[in-house]
This record gives sequence, structure tokens and C-alpha cells, in this order.
Amino acid sequence: METKRQISRLSTLPVLALRGLVVFPDMVLHFDVGRKKSMLALNEAMSSDQTIFLVTQRDLRDDEPDANSLYTVGVVAKIRQVLKLPGDNVRVLVEGLYRAKLKEINETDTYYIARVRECVSRRVPEEIKLQALLRECRNSFEGYAVLAPRISPDVLLGVSALDDIDKLSDYIASNILLPTEEKQVLLETLDPEKRMEKLIIILEREISILSVEQGIRERVQEQIDQNQKEYYLREQIKVITQELGEIDNPQDEAQSYSDKIKALKLDAESETKMLDECARLAKMPAGSHESTVIRGLIETCLSLPWNKYTKDNLNIENAARILDRDHYGLKKVKERILESLAVHKLASETKGQVICLAGPPGVGKTSIAKSIAAAMGRRYVRVSLGGMRDEADIRGHRRTYIGAMPGRIINAVRQAGSANPLFLLDEIDKMGNDFRGDPASAMLEVLDTEQNSLFRDHYLEIPFDLSQVMFVTTANDLNKIPKPLYDRMEIIEIPSYTAEEKFHIAKGFLLKKQLKRHGLNLRQLRISDEAIREIIDGYTRESGVRALERCIIKICRKTARRLVDGNIKSVKLLPENIEEYLGPRKYKDDVNSICDGVGVVNGLAWTSVGGEMMPVEVAVLDGTGKIELTGSMGDIMKESARTAISYVRSRTAEFFIDKDFYKNKDIHIHVPEGAVPKDGPSAGVTIATAIISALTNIPVRGNVAMTGEITLRGRVLPIGGLREKTMAAYRHQIKTVIIPGGNKSDMVEIDKAVLDNINFVTADHLDTVIGHALVSIPKTRSEDKKDNIFIPTVSDDNMHRSVPQ
Repeated sequence: METKRQISRLSTLPVLALRGLVVFPDMVLHFDVGRKKSMLALNEAMSSDQTIFLVTQRDLRDDEPDANSLYTVGVVAKIRQVLKLPGDNVRVLVEGLYRAKLKEINETDTYYIARVRECVSRRVPEEIKLQALLRECRNSFEGYAVLAPRISPDVLLGVSALDDIDKLSDYIASNILLPTEEKQVLLETLDPEKRMEKLIIILEREISILSVEQGIRERVQEQIDQNQKEYYLREQIKVITQELGEIDNPQDEAQSYSDKIKALKLDAESETKMLDECARLAKMPAGSHESTVIRGLIETCLSLPWNKYTKDNLNIENAARILDRDHYGLKKVKERILESLAVHKLASETKGQVICLAGPPGVGKTSIAKSIAAAMGRRYVRVSLGGMRDEADIRGHRRTYIGAMPGRIINAVRQAGSANPLFLLDEIDKMGNDFRGDPASAMLEVLDTEQNSLFRDHYLEIPFDLSQVMFVTTANDLNKIPKPLYDRMEIIEIPSYTAEEKFHIAKGFLLKKQLKRHGLNLRQLRISDEAIREIIDGYTRESGVRALERCIIKICRKTARRLVDGNIKSVKLLPENIEEYLGPRKYKDDVNSICDGVGVVNGLAWTSVGGEMMPVEVAVLDGTGKIELTGSMGDIMKESARTAISYVRSRTAEFFIDKDFYKNKDIHIHVPEGAVPKDGPSAGVTIATAIISALTNIPVRGNVAMTGEITLRGRVLPIGGLREKTMAAYRHQIKTVIIPGGNKSDMVEIDKAVLDNINFVTADHLDTVIGHALVSIPKTRSEDKKDNIFIPTVSDDNMHRSVPQ
């Protein structure tokens, strides 16, 4: 024997107790840490030299082991990686360095700290015995690897490459399945020769056990006859189906399905495919999963309305009466539907149409679809697209997925029970997309009248004819609809309601509906015309009538309560007592908005819920030429403000403004309300007018509103949303609206009530705007400058009180 002297190390390290795990030197592994003391010990080690003492606890079930519950021999390890897991756990990657024996342990309130000494092996066997141990150990491990499951080829290579019995014994012990106690015995055996001998004994014992287990498995497998097993299960299924009264013969069931499919008179491709599925069903066991999938496919196919059509009501007068009965106004929509009926009456082979009703919320887009279905005599079905993100919701899931089903289009057609229903696709502008696909792209085939006659759902995989379906979609914001999808639809824009229209809707529709719902009649609750107008003006400010209907509901509730209490027998609502039912007036006339003011201009803005008044305020202060833009302006609106300032600088002589104002004055432009984001170019004219007013100290007329984009040369460019913007001006009692000259042709779209009550001025240049907006024109500072007096041209051609011919 040879002896090898080596000095052992003495260290003070944090202790991490392991449960059911023994770490050997040179072993790299990861494990999860979750106990509080273990986490604190790990943090302490990471804060120093990343060295920790790993020792196994004796009882696996002990959550709070004390010093006596730990083995005395463990491994000093280096922490290589710490990974945070969901919850409070972490995953640690460690590498064993050397064996160490526990000399002293201090138990604190947080974690264990131990003094450990390195365990040094001093005996090295003779060369002949060393080779004998290596050969015997490798042979035993090869025999174990043949029988043991999940031994990696890399482990076999590692065993062949190691010649050091100290490292080889640790390597094999760390890669075989052994009880924790036996692994701990091998770890505590410091003599490599004795450790190798113990390992060989353990391997031979494991080989014997694995050989016996393998023999038992083979004998059990031989005793099971697969044919007998299948026969037994088939007989059980047959008895169960007989007890339930179901068809116990798959061939009879498949034949029944085949007869029903032939009766549908499908096209050759679809019929052949479905009959093939019936043939597959006949060959399958009745209780198999695949037969259940095929059965679901066939039943879905049989439930669809193949070649079933309802007869359209082509009586134009009757259809017009139904549309007028259910909805007030909506002239364009009604005309479009009556035109479709007229065309269908002359040409019966006309394909279905795709109509998009676009407008602010509450104007009756969804409800008009029901009236259209009733007027045409078609069945009505609705699909909500708001928030849809999965393409499979439109086209269905492929049958390879568990729980597959058809898409919403096929389900809705099955629900309608006819192949030519009126299909309402609600909120088509609210569809989204993510990693599951883009439903808007899937809608392209559905809404294309040239393609949807062969619409294929992923679940059915046979074509279904959607060409006779009338699709009606609704949207609030057309800008959010993808261009290819937008191009497939005929857009009918539904404008905001005027106060007069709201009055007729409330009196003729909403009031009657809510009286019936609340069990009241006209004798018990009478609302005067003046009260209805007061509700519209003082308690609602919206494009539609939803808030108006809620006010009527509130009045009906309070009336019902008073009638039940027995205090009164009837209620008459007048403007004088309306606050008893609805509380204080919410919207009061803003006197300041119609008063003349310096640097304050009424602008007009378009939103997805209709038009809004957007005042612009400008203050000129002594300063160094800074420009302050506030009010949540977007980038385009900020560019319009800078363009307006540059234009004013180029016209200082004409407006008699100090040419150095951009050096010695600070200009603050603010657009209330500050919390609401605003953007777009149409505020350029408004901002420029407010700046000129503030710099010249000339007030702007309070009963004037304007909209238009401005250029550096002062030209006024056309804008969009004119109808909604003018409706907002009408609601706020504006008397004059200045619009771009390029929008003159769009005035035919403006409501007649608005045209009758507002003077329209068309402007091609800012000079026209200034001439109508300011209460007076900028005046010269001396009589010598009379030639420079700015006098804008105002002619009768710019004034409009009615729709241009």
C-alpha cells in the first residue's frame, strides 16, 4: 500500500439540508429550493463566495430538521446558477467540490452555519488491484445498464473514460437509482478501495433484482391473450348498448346515416366525402374515439339546412310599412333595403348582399337588422364579433383537435335553419388578432359574394353555399376595419340624431316600449312634449338615444314606486317637476361658449361616437419665444399648431402684429379637456384664428365654430366627418359654421334641421375665416398705413343657408 499525504481544509459555511438527495464530488445537478432556512442559506452563500455545504437529512418527511437530524458527512459545493421559479421557489445548479465532515453546527433563527473539515482519502491500492477493481466495476455497471431503464449513452462513455477509482465510484453512484441511505453510506466511505467494493456488491444485487423483475414482466405478458381481451371488451360494449337501447351494429348505424345523406341531394363532391365517412364508421368499433369524431361530423352535416330557403317577401309597400313602424328616420338604410327587394323581384337569381351600417353607438344599427329581416321575410341570426381573436371562431377547428367544433358561421346557419337568413355580424370593427390568427382575414372569404358559394369550414371540409345569405355588419369606426374587408362591404353611414329626431323617437317608440315593460299606461304616466325636450337638452348629450331611454326608464321606475305606495294615482311630467325624477340638470348651457372672447375659438372635432365641440384657447405672455402645447395633443395636432404659428409670422404686416412676437412673447395653446387625447389636422384653422385673436387682442365671435386644415400659405384644406361636426354645432346652438371650400359638395349630407338653423361659410383661404370669425378687422397703427389695412373679402357666395343645388 502507498500513502498520500494531503492537508485537509477547515471552513465555515452555510448549510442547506437536502431531502431524498445525495450529492457526490464532481457531480453537477439542479434541484428546487423552497424552505425558508434553505433560501436564507442560499442567499448567504451567494453574497459571499458562492460556496455552500450540502448535507442530506435523515428523515425525508421532516420539514424543519435540527442538527441531530442531519448526516455528518456531506459535500462542499459551488453554486453555478440560481433561477427564479413561479411562486417562492428557486432552482439551483450546483457542482460538488469535495467531501466534508460536520464538526460543529450553529443553529440561528434564520439558517444553519457549520464548521466543516475536508475528508481526505490517504490509501491508494496497488496497481494490480486497482486494475482488477476497475474491470469488475465496469463489467457490473454494463450488466446493470442492460437491465436498468433510462441509462444515458453519455454515462456509459463517462464510465469507460474514467481510470481513477475514487472519481469512478462517485460517478457511478450518482447515476444509478439507489435508496438515499445506501448512497449516503457510499458518500461516507472515504477509502476508495472499500467504496468500490461496496459499489460492486450493490450493482450485483441490483442486477439480480432487475433480472427477476424482467422475468416476471415477460411471464405476465405471455399470459395475456390480446384477442381474448378484445373479445371480452366487445361483448361488454354490446351488452351496454343493448341496455341503453342504442344501435348495437355499426353497419346498421352507418347505413342509416348513408340514407339520410343521400336524401339531402348534395353536390357530388360533398356526397362522396360524407358517404366515405359512413363507410369508415361501419368498419370501426362502436366505442372507439375515432368513431365518436366521425359520428359528430355526420350529425353536424345532417343538421345543416342544405338547399333549404325561405321565400322572400317582395311586397315593397309592406316592407316599407314594417321598416317605418320599427324605426324613425334612417332614410338611407330603408331606401337601400327597398331597392334590394325591387332588384330581387325583377332578377330572382341575385346573390346576397353585404351591407355595413356605420355610425356612433345608440343610433339603431343592430335593431334595424331585425326589422330588415322581418321586412324581407327572412330568418334572423346574430353573431357578435367584438373581442374575437381566434381565426378558428370563424372557420372552425380541424377534427385532429380534441373537442373540435364548427366555426360561428356554420353554427349560426344551423341555428337559422335556412340557407338564406339575414346574418348580422355585430361590431366588425372590434375584431383583434394574436398568435392564433387573424379573424378579419378569415372574414374575407365569408363576405366575398364571388367566393362564399364554396365556403369551407375546417371542421366540415366540404363546401357550403353562403351566396344567398344577406350579411349586415355594424361598426362604430370604419378606420379600424382592414382595407380588403372594407372593400367587400357597401357602407351606409348612419348619422347622429338631431334633437327633433330624438323627440319623435322618444315620444313614438321609447316611451311606449318602457310603459309596457313597467306595467304602466298613458293614463298613469303622461310626459309633456316640453318635458321630453327638456330631457333631451338637459340630461342627455349623445349621438344616439340610449341615455335618453335610460332617463325614461328612471322616470317609469319612480312612477311605479309612487303608484304602488298609494300616494298618487297618476303622474304628469312637466319641465317644472322633472328634477324630482331625474335630479338636477346635467348639461347646462355654457354662456361663455357663445360669448365673444380674445384667443378663444370654437372648433369642431369628430369622434367614433359622433361630433364634439372642441374649444381652443391661446394665451400670449411676455417671454422668450417659447411655444407651450397642452391638452393631450397628438403629433399631427402639434404639427398643425406649429404650421399656424409659422403662417402668422409670415403675415405679421397684414395683421398689424409685432414682427418680433416670436422672440419676446410666449404662446400657450391649450385644448380642454386635458385628460382626453386629441389628434388630427382639422384644428389648424381654429388654432390659427385663436393665435391671431390673441396677438391682435380682437375678440372672436362666440356663436361661430369652424373646422379645416391649414397650410403654410393660408389655404384651407377639406376635412372629413362634416356631418357629425355640424351636428355638434347644432347641439351647442352655434349660429355660424365655417367649413373648407372643398367640403361644399358634402353639404348635401348635412341634416335639414342643421341647414335650417345654421349659416354655413365656405372658406378657401384663412382671410375669409378671419373676416367672419373676428368681431372687427385688425386696424393700422397710423393713418399712413391705410394701404396695408387687412380687409378680407366676404361675398354672398360664401354664405349658405340651404343645400346647394
